[in-house]
Amino acid sequence: QVQLVESGGGLVLPGGSLRLSCAASGFAFSRSAMTWARQAPGKELEWVASTYSDGSNTYYTDSAKGRFTISRDNANNTLYLLMSGLKSEDTAVYYCVKGYGLGSLRGQGTQVTVSS
Repeated sequence: QVQLVESGGGLVLPGGSLRLSCAASGFAFSRSAMTWARQAPGKELEWVASTYSDGSNTYYTDSAKGRFTISRDNANNTLYLLMSGLKSEDTAVYYCVKGYGLGSLRGQGTQVTVSS
């Protein structure tokens, strides 16, 4: 079955960087669009970024543009999100989602906390 396992979250100072990873299995990763989404405390799930199957096209929410980079390694079935210039409002649980957008197939999430 589809498995998505996120890692790389943690506590980071404002202005710092983190790279999130998502290990995918149970489906044809190289043929699937993939998405990063996040959910802050008390808020709804929010789309952050997506990439199509070959990684050549990437899309970002306005708050992520210029700071976050979504990428993928199809040989190793892994999705990445490099985040820099982190702000307190980036604090959330980050999810890897199969497909484009806020689909139902996602991992357990990894917590990112931006705080001094």
